[in-house]
Amino acid sequence: MTIFKTILAPAGLALTALVALPAQAQVEGRMATVDVSRTIIGTTAFQNAYEQINQTYAQQNDLRRAKAQERQTLLGSFDTNGDKQVDDAELAAKQGSADFTKLQTLEQEIQALNNQIDGARIYAIEQIIVQYAAALQDVTTRDQIKVVIDPGSLLYAPPEADITQKVTTALNAKVPSAGVVPPQGWQPSREGVSLYQEIQQRLIAAQMAQQQQQAQPAATTAPVGR
Repeated sequence: MTIFKTILAPAGLALTALVALPAQAQVEGRMATVDVSRTIIGTTAFQNAYEQINQTYAQQNDLRRAKAQERQTLLGSFDTNGDKQVDDAELAAKQGSADFTKLQTLEQEIQALNNQIDGARIYAIEQIIVQYAAALQDVTTRDQIKVVIDPGSLLYAPPEADITQKVTTALNAKVPSAGVVPPQGWQPSREGVSLYQEIQQRLIAAQMAQQQQQAQPAATTAPVGR
């Protein structure tokens, strides 16, 4: 059983147990919720690793942006009808040409650069998540919590049921830092990739929300008086 299956399995078992146990048993012991991806995002190791990756892989980032711009410019020559888009017919018309070969090469180079940067992030996340079960156990033992459920499985839970920050604190003690340069031959796990994708979605959503908030014009308050 993988670390992720070990972590997530109790949630499903807990929901089944709530249905099966008598009413008196259901109220014995504390229940709590924990958000796995938010727990990881909150750790010092994660935040420092992401900052370090921006520095360590700055050259790859710059090269990726340059090649993405080159790709975009090249695609402009494929747009024969001038609608600012490249459809299947326009793409097919370029097959076998030098530009089409160059486009394929650029896409492969961009993907290779993406893999380096994404791989470094997944490697850092995997170093943190490997201690997740132990951190969760520390918190549940200390707080005498009997059942932990994924908040996404609940219709409602009071704010005090959320132990995400407590697990983050426990993780900070167990994983103070994470490396960002994978060793030779390292390959990301399927679970690591899945968690990384979830984390990226949350970070992008948070960034978009912040940008929208900043874009809103400041509300003007009318003076109060007679």
